[in-house]
Amino acid sequence: MAMSEQVSVSQIPAFHEIYADQVKLDDREGYEGFIIPAEFLVQFAQAIKSKWGYDFLSSVTAVDYFPDMMEVVYHAYRSLGGPALVFKVQVSREDSVVPSLVSVFPGAELQEREAWDLMGIRFENHPDLRRILMWEGFAGHPLRKDWKEPYFEEENKPFSSRWPEGVAVRSETLNPYGSNVQYPKDFDPETWTPEADESLYLGLKSFKENDGLDTEKIIINLGPQHPSTHGVFRMAALLDGETIVDLKPVCGYLHRNHEKIGERNTYLQNMPFTDRLDYISSMSNNFGYALAVEKLLGIKPPERADYIRVIMAELTRIASHFMTTGFLLNDLGAFFTPALYALKERELILDVFEAASGSRMMCNYFRFGGVFQDLPEGLLEVIRDLAFNRLPKKIDEMDALLTENEIVRSRCIGIGVLTAEEAIALSASGPVLRGSGVPYDIRKADPYSIYDRFDFDVAVRYHGDIFDRYLVRIEEIRQSIRIIQQAVTQIKDGPIFDGKSQYSFKVPPGEAYGRVEGPKGELGFYLVSNGQANPWRYHVRAPSFINLTSLRQMSLGEKVADVVAVLGSIDIVLGEVDR
Repeated sequence: MAMSEQVSVSQIPAFHEIYADQVKLDDREGYEGFIIPAEFLVQFAQAIKSKWGYDFLSSVTAVDYFPDMMEVVYHAYRSLGGPALVFKVQVSREDSVVPSLVSVFPGAELQEREAWDLMGIRFENHPDLRRILMWEGFAGHPLRKDWKEPYFEEENKPFSSRWPEGVAVRSETLNPYGSNVQYPKDFDPETWTPEADESLYLGLKSFKENDGLDTEKIIINLGPQHPSTHGVFRMAALLDGETIVDLKPVCGYLHRNHEKIGERNTYLQNMPFTDRLDYISSMSNNFGYALAVEKLLGIKPPERADYIRVIMAELTRIASHFMTTGFLLNDLGAFFTPALYALKERELILDVFEAASGSRMMCNYFRFGGVFQDLPEGLLEVIRDLAFNRLPKKIDEMDALLTENEIVRSRCIGIGVLTAEEAIALSASGPVLRGSGVPYDIRKADPYSIYDRFDFDVAVRYHGDIFDRYLVRIEEIRQSIRIIQQAVTQIKDGPIFDGKSQYSFKVPPGEAYGRVEGPKGELGFYLVSNGQANPWRYHVRAPSFINLTSLRQMSLGEKVADVVAVLGSIDIVLGEVDR
């Protein structure tokens, strides 16, 4: 089943009659959705949420249509399932001001900060509009089309200096050290004091007054160089004794502007770059990007390729969840359990990836219209044996060892609670959302590829704590095994690629959003094509990044030691957070 079409006016009762004066259809060729005046945006958002049930604002991003205008693009969904409602706001490049939707959809907070940081769009009434991936000594907004980096060569790859002759000149040698740093006007690095930290600390406020002793509150930083932060990530926490009374995530230490690189690359050159996002889940990353480009191209993979894609995506989910469980136990103080169970099973799955793609981590296996090559002889039997024999036994062993363990239960039950209402409002997805009692899984709610052919259950738990997020992942491993068992039984011989060439194709103008249910949640790719060989806009809706919006709410009232486990239960990979 192909990706669902987006919502039309006729699908929303009385929509056009009520809002005809304020809302118009996006009638550009290859585009969909509605264009909303900036002054009407908040009212429109409140209406679609309260009247029509679009309570889940999944994605907020922006496009620079240089030199004409800036456009903010929103993708909203019903938490009960169904296709997207896409709406947009267009403003001038010189005066890029858009009302913030944080008051309606709190999950927009980090995404709006990202659009301000990288695109220079100011969101009016945002509660904390600061740079999020760059620092305040950085000049400009790097995703704007007129922004040029110090070592700029050309707009798009392949660069003429490196192709086709293959003789490269390092542009760094043409630009002496010191000339490769640009600061904002009136910014002096010699006298600079970290204003961002000051505003961050001033923004930390107690969520409630202490009813007991009059104690002095202190601010501590966990990270960015800290083993419990799962990479270069920082949590600034306001403490009352050992209790967290406020907390803010601080990211950007690993940012390499993946999206700017993606807009310089050709479409095909981006496929291996998706591997570097959540580097534990490269096959899943390939899947989402392939769907978006295929939607632009108007093509569909052959059946055998679809089956192979699903098998690889579900093996990825199993490997990721095994690792996440191991990491969580490590955050709780365990050591040998993750080594014995998580790493061993992941290695066996990576053997399959290596046999199919030639690589264990950066697989670069999917292509637009199929997969790079068919499964080698005998690999399907290896997968069958894993799915029917080894993996079911191993997940039962891990379940028996951990689920009733009194230390695991005492450290996880009732800790880091996120209610269903909070999870939806904060745009959480994946196990974080389903662990809070919301049975939303894109494979069921808005099916893609051939997921509608398989019989499986959506794993859901209802307490919203660390323990329930752990239980969801354990159950999802079982459901993924169930899907793979059906896939290896149903798969038939046939072609694995549909198209004239894997390497030469023309992408027509338009926009597309491809999303998958990745191991960490909704992974989406928003693309805008202008008919050229390189995407005009390439945006990644990263679940690790957006799920961090919930970190503060989960941490309030918990102890310092618990916030480490709370972060582990979200399951982030910093390559995907910072991109």
